[in-house]
Amino acid sequence: CLILSFFSRGKLGRYPPWPGKIVNPPKDLKKPRGKKCFFVKFFGTEDHAWIKVEQLKPYHPHKEEMIKINKGKRFQQAVDAVEEFLRKTKGKDQASSHNSNEEKNRRNSSEERGKPSAGEEKRKASLSEGKLKKGTGEGKKRVSSVSSERGSKSPLKRAQDQSPRKRGRPPKDEKDLTIPESSTVKRVMTGTVAGFKWPPSVSEPVKDSDPHFHHFLLSQTEKPAVCYQAITKKLKICEEETGSTSIQAADSTAVNGSITPTDKKIGFLGLGLMGSGIVSNLLKMGHTVTVWNRTAEKCDLFIQEGARLGRTPAEVVSTCDITFACVSDPKAAKDLVLGPSGVLQGIRPGKCYVDMSTVDADTVTELAQVIVSRGGRFLEAPVSGNQQLSNDGMLVILAAGDRGLYEDCSSCFQAMGKTSFFLGEVGNAAKMMLIVNMVQGSFMATIAEGLTLAQVTGQSQQTLLDILNQGQLASIFLDQKCQNILQGNFKPDFYLKYIQKDLRLAIALGDSVNHPTPMAAAANEVYKRAKALDQSDNDMSAVYRAYIH
Repeated sequence: CLILSFFSRGKLGRYPPWPGKIVNPPKDLKKPRGKKCFFVKFFGTEDHAWIKVEQLKPYHPHKEEMIKINKGKRFQQAVDAVEEFLRKTKGKDQASSHNSNEEKNRRNSSEERGKPSAGEEKRKASLSEGKLKKGTGEGKKRVSSVSSERGSKSPLKRAQDQSPRKRGRPPKDEKDLTIPESSTVKRVMTGTVAGFKWPPSVSEPVKDSDPHFHHFLLSQTEKPAVCYQAITKKLKICEEETGSTSIQAADSTAVNGSITPTDKKIGFLGLGLMGSGIVSNLLKMGHTVTVWNRTAEKCDLFIQEGARLGRTPAEVVSTCDITFACVSDPKAAKDLVLGPSGVLQGIRPGKCYVDMSTVDADTVTELAQVIVSRGGRFLEAPVSGNQQLSNDGMLVILAAGDRGLYEDCSSCFQAMGKTSFFLGEVGNAAKMMLIVNMVQGSFMATIAEGLTLAQVTGQSQQTLLDILNQGQLASIFLDQKCQNILQGNFKPDFYLKYIQKDLRLAIALGDSVNHPTPMAAAANEVYKRAKALDQSDNDMSAVYRAYIH
């Protein structure tokens, strides 16, 4: 069944509707509990998810309206994929109908040729009557056998009747795929889904892939309003030649019912753009979570979802086994640990502290030393991603420090991310995170520079994006940030002030080892100008405005 899927984007608003078709889920994929939903495969992607009934609409009546609203290249590619699917389905239906008519004509012709004359029928009838008088029982038995063989039941019907389930009651799978929609939806029903080819399962080897990594089934659909179920969720620890390790989920949709939550009590400090999504996913996966935030009102939503409220960081740490923290910068990270009623006051032997903030190596090393001096255990675990990926549970976690604590956090990392890496001693994760964000921030500045150059030279910015999306630079990041600029929408997904902070820290990291970072330095100056133009609290893509003012 062709549909348009409407699903919310949590606090960010709504995603545009996306065309898909209802398909049969894999046999080992359990259906989520709660409201009725269907398994949908989205056109133009390899994504698939359980979608609630109320979030589905028939494709054809809404097609033109949606095309007008959504101008993106990827949406148009999805629509093209739908039309191609319809053409192929129509061709198959016509061929099937033609073959059916030919078969019917051959059968009628055969019956006419084999039909006996009236005289032959009388002769056969008299012979049959005599035989029946001799052996009535045998005759009845033979007639019954012939009748059963020549009856109207097809082989499929006979097989269904022979199945052990009760007649009149459809199997569970059939009930799940019954579409309680209007006749409009029924009219857009198309063919079977047997032709849908699934990506390789996690148990199958993936050709030409890095042996250190699982094959991922990537999904961009959102968790807050959509019920998903991971196909499998096995834990794999991979050792690399460098000595770093990674805990990885076999399926990056990372969701409901597939993770066995730790029985340890979890604390979380800091409910900003990243922390909010992380806590939401921890709760959804069944973890026991106590939250604290400097602005207490932000805790209310999570209390309603089942979290407990901590009055101070010290209280959270003292009542929980593992406490995570995610704050904005080195100063905030230090104040959280060393300040009044801070983390350090709640640390006792065996208590665990995981700092997920993006800070410099010196800061995280200092925090580790004071935590361990009180008998605590320390892990740094900054995350690569943005608000959307945080909400999706699709972050990449870079960890270093206490290896045993890293393994104790495995169910939490699976809930909040698609993969995590252990990078050795404290400080390594901070350095790696700054390098990652340095590359990302510099790339964003280059994108903005290219779009403005296109504009001032009379070139179409949209055409530039289309060209980039067809080349080697194509990525979700590129497409999303360019769309932000073209639409003038700079609602924060990653604050501009934070990417500038990361660039500044990365440049300092280069200085500490006498390594030049001229590209990052140039990008940093552009972000500083954007901050002077009051863009600090906008998305990093607002760096574009530094070029047009």
